[in-house]
Amino acid sequence: MNRLLRLLQDGRFHSGQELGEELGVSRSSVWKHLQRVESETGLKLYKVPGRGYRLAESLSLLAHERLAPHLDRLHWPLYLRGTIDSTNAEALRLLQEQTLAPFLVLAEAQTDGRGRRGRKWVSPVGQNLYYSLALKVSGGAQQLSGMSLVVGLAVMHALRRLGVELAGLKWPNDVYADGRKIAGILLELTGDPADVCHVVVGIGINVNMLAIDAGIDQPWTSIRAQTGSMVDRNDLVLALSDSLRGYLQRHAAFGFSALKEEWEASHIWQGRKCILSTGAQDFSGVVLGVDQQGALRLLIDGCEHSFSGGELSLRLDS
Repeated sequence: MNRLLRLLQDGRFHSGQELGEELGVSRSSVWKHLQRVESETGLKLYKVPGRGYRLAESLSLLAHERLAPHLDRLHWPLYLRGTIDSTNAEALRLLQEQTLAPFLVLAEAQTDGRGRRGRKWVSPVGQNLYYSLALKVSGGAQQLSGMSLVVGLAVMHALRRLGVELAGLKWPNDVYADGRKIAGILLELTGDPADVCHVVVGIGINVNMLAIDAGIDQPWTSIRAQTGSMVDRNDLVLALSDSLRGYLQRHAAFGFSALKEEWEASHIWQGRKCILSTGAQDFSGVVLGVDQQGALRLLIDGCEHSFSGGELSLRLDS
């Protein structure tokens, strides 16, 4: 199926004979393959007599032969998958199988993409980026402090490099553009965080998705919506990987405190009145910034309080 999608990803018409010759199958088999593509991916196909078949929208599929050489130079072996449950889950499975970190898992689609607080991450075929980097951390909890915020910086700068000029950060793990979510980050740990452990850095970015009803329960946008043009997802992987490598090296060498001011300068709700939800209780206050470990500093009734944890949620106080 992936071979057929690669032939059709340009969004142009291809005759049944042409597709059959490329795949080494009969024209009748091509039609069966096309029906399978539609049913398994949800992609819409057009069939026009005399012209052939084409996708309703062109795709940008990931190319191992283009990505692997660059990632090898970063010493990040690539595991490129088609459709899987989630890249984070696949990375954790590879770690259980004693695969040596660091390594990178990418996928064309996810059936069970996950965000923070158990939210579903919408993951259509070939439209967005599903990216999980597995790392070995041996410096204890200090090496993990503020890591998710540093990853946010790396994502933001990669997006700006691709033309999303309004990209900014929202504490703790989101990247926004023009007031809408464009990317999210989910870190998952395995092992002993006080000693030697592995962390899977999961990143989801809305790339070429434009559908109005995508099943997302909050305002969202994509790189394509922001720039007005389709994005080569391979270019994004390379830009993000370079950015991520640089920021992670700085974080490992100097800690989050060295990046604190840079992060605060890009926080879209800095100095604004917000509501912080812990699940059990809501707190209303003015965002002062973050501390040396990346915890949120909130001014509540004239007193400063700090908050950190994976189940916290921040929203504007309207």
